Amino acid sequence: MKPISLYFHVPFCRSRCGYCGFYSGCPLTLREPYTTALVQAVETAPLEGHEIQTVYFGGGTPTLLGMGLIAVLEAVRRRRPVAADVEITVEANPGTVTPKLLEELREAGFNRISLGMQSACPEELSAVHRPHTVQQTDQAVTMAKKAGFKNLSLDLIYGLPGQTEESWRATVEHALSLIPQNLSCNGLKVEEGTPLARRAAEGEILPDDDQQADLYLWTVGRLERAGYPQYEISNFAKPGYESRHNLRYWLTRPYIGFGPGAHSDFGGRRYS
Repeated sequence: MKPISLYFHVPFCRSRCGYCGFYSGCPLTLREPYTTALVQAVETAPLEGHEIQTVYFGGGTPTLLGMGLIAVLEAVRRRRPVAADVEITVEANPGTVTPKLLEELREAGFNRISLGMQSACPEELSAVHRPHTVQQTDQAVTMAKKAGFKNLSLDLIYGLPGQTEESWRATVEHALSLIPQNLSCNGLKVEEGTPLARRAAEGEILPDDDQQADLYLWTVGRLERAGYPQYEISNFAKPGYESRHNLRYWLTRPYIGFGPGAHSDFGGRRYS
């Protein structure tokens, strides 16, 4: 059996963040037919002779698909074989999870969750129109752990509007206090056509490349000391908790993506 990974793009969001260049323009009324389309895509995917080793639901905001996530995962499991130790990740915005949803996802087999924390500074979250609060991040972490998730990742962004060295360090320390297994720390990229790009073109000052580099290098050292060695450019993890799905991208292992924003590397070609 050849190992394979699956990625599902869920293009739904309640609102669009100021920096976001991803495709997430689907109205929420399309969630049910979209779920049906994903299930049909899985049923017809060329998975014969492959063992599914990792599954990843990204976005958009995958948790807005609700029970549809479980329906898609059940379709995956019908396409056996699935590895006994399969890693199944769902991304989530902190304000979109509930104890009931997290418990149902965990019971269905999801065993890794990635929360879009981004910052522990309310002003920075507001500056890029993030639809959650710092308190909601803390609550989402508590709910995820109570639901049984033992593999938790937090996403952070450095280089946000108004961010300083002190506020970034405070964000990292706050994230560490939540005791995640993985931290994903990404430098802000100003994507063409976004509200943030328009603001920058109108003169808003953002942390420049040198400032971002200083924040990045400090982060590498701080997380190493905290027990989170760096295992790729933007990811840090406690030993044994590296994202197996993300590593497959870096190691150019085959994967199939489903959905309008998904990419694939399968059958000797890369396509989207």
